[in-house]
Amino acid sequence: MAYSSGMAGVLIGLALLAFWLFSLFDVVTTPEDEVRNVPKALWVLVVVLIPLVGGLVWMARGRPRAPRQAWPVPPGPGVPKGPDDDPDFLRDLDRRMRGDD
Repeated sequence: MAYSSGMAGVLIGLALLAFWLFSLFDVVTTPEDEVRNVPKALWVLVVVLIPLVGGLVWMARGRPRAPRQAWPVPPGPGVPKGPDDDPDFLRDLDRRMRGDD
Protein backbone atom coordinates (compact mmCIF):
# COMPACT_ATOMS: atom_id res chain seq x y z
CA MET A 1 0.00 0.00 0.00
CA ALA A 2 2.84 2.41 0.72
CA TYR A 3 4.05 2.08 -2.85
CA SER A 4 0.73 3.17 -4.33
CA SER A 5 0.47 6.30 -2.19
CA GLY A 6 4.05 7.23 -3.10
CA MET A 7 3.27 6.70 -6.77
CA ALA A 8 0.30 9.07 -6.53
CA GLY A 9 2.60 11.76 -5.14
CA VAL A 10 5.06 11.21 -7.96
CA LEU A 11 2.30 11.47 -10.57
CA ILE A 12 0.95 14.67 -9.03
CA GLY A 13 4.47 16.10 -8.92
CA LEU A 14 5.03 15.22 -12.58
CA ALA A 15 1.71 16.79 -13.54
CA LEU A 16 2.62 19.99 -11.70
CA LEU A 17 6.05 20.04 -13.33
CA ALA A 18 4.48 19.56 -16.76
CA PHE A 19 2.01 22.40 -16.11
CA TRP A 20 4.80 24.67 -14.88
CA LEU A 21 6.96 23.94 -17.93
CA PHE A 22 4.01 24.43 -20.29
CA SER A 23 3.18 27.77 -18.67
CA LEU A 24 6.81 28.91 -18.76
CA PHE A 25 7.28 27.98 -22.42
CA ASP A 26 3.94 29.58 -23.28
CA VAL A 27 5.02 32.87 -21.67
CA VAL A 28 8.42 32.79 -23.34
CA THR A 29 7.08 32.03 -26.82
CA THR A 30 4.19 34.52 -26.73
CA PRO A 31 4.98 37.68 -28.71
CA GLU A 32 5.56 40.74 -26.51
CA ASP A 33 2.73 42.75 -28.10
CA GLU A 34 0.13 40.02 -27.43
CA VAL A 35 0.79 39.67 -23.68
CA ARG A 36 -1.98 41.15 -21.55
CA ASN A 37 -1.98 43.22 -18.35
CA VAL A 38 1.74 43.35 -17.41
CA PRO A 39 5.03 43.18 -19.36
CA LYS A 40 6.27 39.82 -20.56
CA ALA A 41 9.38 39.88 -18.32
CA LEU A 42 7.18 40.22 -15.25
CA TRP A 43 5.04 37.27 -16.39
CA VAL A 44 8.18 35.16 -16.71
CA LEU A 45 9.17 36.08 -13.14
CA VAL A 46 5.67 35.34 -11.80
CA VAL A 47 5.57 31.91 -13.46
CA VAL A 48 9.12 31.03 -12.37
CA LEU A 49 8.83 32.23 -8.76
CA ILE A 50 5.27 31.06 -8.02
CA PRO A 51 4.96 27.87 -10.13
CA LEU A 52 1.36 26.70 -9.71
CA VAL A 53 -0.38 29.98 -8.92
CA GLY A 54 1.74 31.92 -11.42
CA GLY A 55 0.84 29.49 -14.19
CA LEU A 56 -2.85 29.67 -13.35
CA VAL A 57 -2.79 33.48 -13.28
CA TRP A 58 -0.92 33.50 -16.61
CA MET A 59 -3.57 31.27 -18.17
CA ALA A 60 -6.40 33.43 -16.84
CA ARG A 61 -5.01 36.96 -17.14
CA GLY A 62 -1.87 37.13 -19.24
CA ARG A 63 -2.28 34.76 -22.13
CA PRO A 64 -3.46 36.33 -25.39
CA ARG A 65 -7.08 35.79 -26.23
CA ALA A 66 -7.84 33.69 -29.26
CA PRO A 67 -9.20 35.77 -32.12
CA ARG A 68 -12.92 35.35 -32.50
CA GLN A 69 -14.09 33.93 -35.77
CA ALA A 70 -16.87 35.75 -37.58
CA TRP A 71 -20.16 33.96 -38.01
CA PRO A 72 -20.39 32.26 -41.40
CA VAL A 73 -22.21 34.41 -43.92
CA PRO A 74 -25.30 32.69 -45.29
CA PRO A 75 -25.48 32.40 -49.07
CA GLY A 76 -27.23 35.14 -51.00
CA PRO A 77 -30.95 35.02 -51.77
CA GLY A 78 -30.42 33.46 -55.23
CA VAL A 79 -28.29 30.56 -53.97
CA PRO A 80 -30.09 27.56 -52.43
CA LYS A 81 -28.83 26.46 -49.00
CA GLY A 82 -29.40 22.75 -49.53
CA PRO A 83 -31.03 20.33 -51.97
CA ASP A 84 -34.39 20.58 -50.22
CA ASP A 85 -34.33 24.38 -50.77
CA ASP A 86 -33.58 24.08 -54.50
CA PRO A 87 -36.84 24.37 -56.51
CA ASP A 88 -35.36 22.49 -59.51
CA PHE A 89 -34.34 19.59 -57.29
CA LEU A 90 -37.77 19.45 -55.66
CA ARG A 91 -39.51 19.54 -59.04
CA ASP A 92 -37.29 16.72 -60.33
CA LEU A 93 -37.86 14.70 -57.14
CA ASP A 94 -41.64 15.14 -57.42
CA ARG A 95 -41.52 14.04 -61.06
CA ARG A 96 -39.43 10.95 -60.19
CA MET A 97 -41.76 10.01 -57.31
CA ARG A 98 -44.81 10.18 -59.63
CA GLY A 99 -43.04 8.10 -62.26
CA ASP A 100 -43.29 10.78 -64.96
CA ASP A 101 -39.77 10.11 -66.30
